This record gives sequence, structure tokens and C-alpha cells, in this order.
Amino acid sequence: MQIGFFTSTLHDRPLSDVLDFAAEVGFDAVELDAGRHVREPERVADAVAAAKKLGLAVSSIAVVGNQLDPDRTKREAFRATTAAYCEASAAAGVPIVILFPGYDPSMSEDDNYADFAAHAQTLLADTQDSGLQLALENWPGPDNRFIGTTPAGLKKLFAAIPDTRFGIEFDPSHFVRLGIDHMRAYDEVADRVKMLHAKDTSIDKEVLQQVGYHGENWWRYRLPGRGLIDWPAFIAKVRQHGFDGTIAIEHEDADYGWPRGDWYARIKGETEALNFLRELMTP
Repeated sequence: MQIGFFTSTLHDRPLSDVLDFAAEVGFDAVELDAGRHVREPERVADAVAAAKKLGLAVSSIAVVGNQLDPDRTKREAFRATTAAYCEASAAAGVPIVILFPGYDPSMSEDDNYADFAAHAQTLLADTQDSGLQLALENWPGPDNRFIGTTPAGLKKLFAAIPDTRFGIEFDPSHFVRLGIDHMRAYDEVADRVKMLHAKDTSIDKEVLQQVGYHGENWWRYRLPGRGLIDWPAFIAKVRQHGFDGTIAIEHEDADYGWPRGDWYARIKGETEALNFLRELMTP
């Protein structure tokens, strides 16, 4: 299993700095943030080449945004950009492009699923010869309404997109804050898992008692090992299912400088998370 990290946490530094850091501390791979570190589809090949020169694999490119943007003009423009990233990634040998399905409140839930499924199938058809895989991250979105972020929603989406080149970048932290057993969820979607995100979640039960699930500040994302997830058990679970791909750290832990704090605090967080995972995975 390779260990990488999602470069979004180091969004304010040029890609060269990010790659130098990754190689220096011993990461195997990077998950590139398309908007912040690739910038445009035409630069995918150069970004991949720069990573490879330092001995790093590019596990994936994440195209962050709402694929179901309610503004139809913005939706079509973003989907065209997404398609260009898919084409460029396939040409550069990047195995996975990460998408966020999003949500359009002007449409019914069924129509949201059908619309995104049709879009994803077009992307798959256009890259069929390359073997490029697509994966959604199960982030519920800024208002907790994104589709395909629960076991039921994922099953619905996978039924609508039978091509097994489409799957999930499984992030257990999101399930934890939604009150969903991430271990059971993994069992239910294991055959569609393309990548893992290493991120944890902590819950302040006293705050939760006062404000309830619809309140604020009762949960927060943490680096792996600093929240509620039993990482040895989770790693054992994914191995049991035969997963041997990339696990990418997604650093969103405010104790280590996220989102715009000190550079050294942020890379300390990335490094400590890398060491934590390495120790878990060492026989």
C-alpha cells in the first residue's frame, strides 16, 4: 500500500515546494489538487513529470467542485474542465480522477442521481481506451446535501453507473461525523474502493449535548490517530478486502496549522501522519 497526501493543505506554496517536501520526508505518492497545484488541464503532464523526477507517483488528481452546480452555465463549464482533466490525466498515466458529485436543489433527488450518473458515464466512455478510473469522495458538501455520501446513496449511484471503473475514494472521517459505522460502510462498498483518505474525526460530546446534530462546533477533522477511528482495525479491514492502492493523508487538523497557518506546522502534521501510518503498515 502506498502512502501519499492530498496537496490542498499546502495550497499556498508552488507545486515544486510541495513535491520537494513530499520526496524529502519519504512519501510514496501525491494526490494533486487540480485547482491549486495543476491549475489547468494542459499542465497535467508537466506536473506528473515533476513528481516522477523526484520518485513520486501521482496517485490521483482531484477536481474539486460541484458537478451538479445549480447554475447551468457554470455546471457545463465546470464539466467541460473536468472532462479536459480526465483526458489529460489519462494521457499522462494518472490512474484516478477524483470528483465531487454535488447537488442541485432545484431538482429532485432522483434527478440529481440520474444527471450525475449520465455525466460520469460520458466521462468513462470518453476515456475507455485508457483505463482511467473515476472516484467520488464521500464528502457531504458545505451544506451536507451532496449525493452519494452514505451507504444507501453510494449503492444507488453504483447501480446507476455499473461500470466498475467508477468508484469511491473512501474517507472514513465523513462517515464518523454522519453517525455511520465506517467499518460496515467499507464492507458494503469494498468492491468499488479506488483510494483511501487518511483523515480522522473527533466529537465533543458535551457540545453535542447542548447543540444537537444540527448545531455547530461539536465535531472536527483530525489527523489519523487523533480522533475516534481505530486505524489498526481499519487498515486490517481494507487489507482483508484486498485493497493495495494508495492511502492519501488529507490534513484538515487545526492543531497543525490548517487551513492557512504556519507552513512548518502544516508539514509537521503531514510528517507525523506519515510516520503514524508507516508504523501501522510495517510488519
